[in-house]
Amino acid sequence: MSVTMSAQAEMELQHYLRQGSTAKKPLKEKLVQIYEAFFRGEDPSLGNPSFWDELFLLKVNSGFIEGELEKLSAYQLHELKENINTLFYKCIVTLQEDYQIRIVHALQTLCALIRGIYARNLSNYGFDVIDILMGFDSAESMMQTLIGHANTFLTTECPVGLKSLSLKLLLVLVTATDNVSQNTILEYLMMNSVFESLIQLLANPVDRQNHGRDVILLLAVLVNYRKYESANPYIVKLSILDDELALNGLSQVVSNMLSDFNREFSQSQPDQQQSFFSTLTSMVGSMMLSEENGVGNTAAQSVCANHAILLALYEAVHLNRNFITALTRSHTMTETSPSMSPVSLNPPTDLSTDSQPSNLLVTFLQYSSIVFQDIKDESKQCSAKLCLIIMTCVAEDQYANSLMHDANMNFRVPLHKMPMRHRKQKVEKDSSSRPLACALLDLMVEFVMSHMMKNLPLELYLRCLDVTHRILCYQKRCRVRLNYTWKELWTALISLVKFLLANESALLPQYNIFHLTSQVVSIFNLFITFGDTFLPSPSTYDELYYEIIRMHQVFDNLYSLALRYSSAGGEFADAASKLTNSLVNIRAIINHFNPKIDSWAAVNHLSALTEEQVLEVVRSNYDTLTLKLQDNLDLFERYSEKPKESGFFTQLVRTVILDVRKHIAATDVTQERVLQEFSSIS
Repeated sequence: MSVTMSAQAEMELQHYLRQGSTAKKPLKEKLVQIYEAFFRGEDPSLGNPSFWDELFLLKVNSGFIEGELEKLSAYQLHELKENINTLFYKCIVTLQEDYQIRIVHALQTLCALIRGIYARNLSNYGFDVIDILMGFDSAESMMQTLIGHANTFLTTECPVGLKSLSLKLLLVLVTATDNVSQNTILEYLMMNSVFESLIQLLANPVDRQNHGRDVILLLAVLVNYRKYESANPYIVKLSILDDELALNGLSQVVSNMLSDFNREFSQSQPDQQQSFFSTLTSMVGSMMLSEENGVGNTAAQSVCANHAILLALYEAVHLNRNFITALTRSHTMTETSPSMSPVSLNPPTDLSTDSQPSNLLVTFLQYSSIVFQDIKDESKQCSAKLCLIIMTCVAEDQYANSLMHDANMNFRVPLHKMPMRHRKQKVEKDSSSRPLACALLDLMVEFVMSHMMKNLPLELYLRCLDVTHRILCYQKRCRVRLNYTWKELWTALISLVKFLLANESALLPQYNIFHLTSQVVSIFNLFITFGDTFLPSPSTYDELYYEIIRMHQVFDNLYSLALRYSSAGGEFADAASKLTNSLVNIRAIINHFNPKIDSWAAVNHLSALTEEQVLEVVRSNYDTLTLKLQDNLDLFERYSEKPKESGFFTQLVRTVILDVRKHIAATDVTQERVLQEFSSIS
């Protein structure tokens, strides 16, 4: 074009303004006047053949359109059906024009119409909405045309703003109802796929940078449309996707967004070197300032806002085995995060200062360590549960395990630790490079040690032990000897049992602690029975026995508790009986070695033995120890979303939709920003 978009738009707008008017105020009045007439049931286009060309040159006032629709009663809305159908149709017709200002305004008008109609809380979100928006008879062809245009804008050389608005329109459609499966209009997106267009955006570094967040939000919601009721083509396509560029692109988007959160959280933490008094003073001052300004816990809010990102990560890990390669693909953090706003006119700045080799799994483990620090309310527990479910899927995957245990693939994972009475809040910034399985086990140990409270997060504990068990099963099956400090895991597990025993009276009325303790004992039985095949050295196996013998009182008390409840009957009798049976080998070790240790001490006239002396007794008496071979220690029930987790993910998707809807409403594109972007196109 010889004339810039902004100049041409200004010329045409002036042409349609009344003679003698000023530029700004009448423009606003003209739009309001048109829509007021429109919502009274009048036809402003009568006698004006250029009406629709003029309308789509005017700045769209989305709030006014949505507000007018909100004022209408259900009866008035149905009476205006013909006018709304006409406006919807004219918007779609305008999308095929070459003049991009009209296209942008048509997209904005469509967004306002759809949001305004859905906000009416009509009794039937399917048929009523479709009929009012576009009419039953023409709905299929109109939606096919609309989605076709959206695909064209997303896959061709269009301005960033136009692509962003196209994605925004799709997001408005998929988040129109709180329950995605009740949103019947999505049937048209099932019949006319946008999957290929979204994947193309992910595969392109520039498009990914500008639109990556919106793309993965769309994928996350579309995959969950009636996923338990009927065949969803987006599930099928995501599960078989093998485009390496797209999968790496998806991984990069998630990684960058979680990295931003990790970086901001780390920067918000007080200096670890400061004194206790200054730390306390800083904390109190921050609390007072937050209360004074009405500021909530921004970190907690950000965790909740990241549900959508985690959901997209979960769907990729759960559905697509090819994604495991992208999950563990090494890179340096050089790409910037995707744009958070619908139009990004200024090039994003590179916020990354960390050139340490990393990958999405490293970033995700660090993020999870932050999430695990605070799980007191339901929303934060939801985040922690989702993180643990993702870890479960990873820990079940043979290829993922082979990469996590590869001694040639070492990474530094800065895990954050929860502040406790005996230690300050800290992050292991100087942790050494190790296989990722070590970091995953460290994270599980930290979770076990830091959440022993009377309001016990039982389900999260069970999932944490599930992840640990799966890692051990892989090591046993493949005879992988991971160089890990196993004593930390054994100490954490014994500490957990000790806590449960000490708080039995408070916990048992609410929780089946026998199930949890049975899992702990199963992990110990796996070490006892197969530890010689995967522990790094014979001395490590000796240390296992030493810890069991040293803490024998905890296991004796656990056996007494299980025996008491199994013999008394009641709701816990079966679980207690199972626990009693699973303790047979641990009790055999204790009953075999304790007398020999006492005898050795008596012979040598010692009242207390050193660790090395106890280990000497253990090593010299293995041959007389008899253990029972227990079945199925290295077997587990593979994770399945349906039916156990269907309710959880239904509610999670609802939460994601509400959050995305707020994000859309808060990021409307202004006329000035659109014109500013288009002014550079000639």
